[in-house]
Amino acid sequence: MNDRPDDLRPILRIDFPPEDRLGRGKIMLLEHIRETGSISAAGRAMDMSYRRAWLLVDALNRMFKEPSVESQRGGKQGGGAALTPFGETLICRYREMEAKARAAIADDLAWLEAARDPDQTPISDRLPPT
Repeated sequence: MNDRPDDLRPILRIDFPPEDRLGRGKIMLLEHIRETGSISAAGRAMDMSYRRAWLLVDALNRMFKEPSVESQRGGKQGGGAALTPFGETLICRYREMEAKARAAIADDLAWLEAARDPDQTPISDRLPPT
């Protein structure tokens, strides 16, 4: 299944009782941290505040026995953040789970796509102006 903007796609979210969640937003944040070496820059890449990004990283680090991200204090070179080996594995395993879910329901997604009205007006175009 191609990931074009118009393709149907399942969204994987795993709920950890009583209130933690793991989903694509936290995984994307980890990927941005890996790319930028910074929680702040990763948050900016996702249009979120540093505080929000930091809170999500803190939640990830508390969810598991091992942290996903290690922060480094500012200094001459400035601070930074890096994924731990566990964080790297978490991204990999989550992406594998997504692929397995897509593969498992590919026939159902194809059926839904075939039944979908391609001329349907998006809901955002049907809402009254505010």
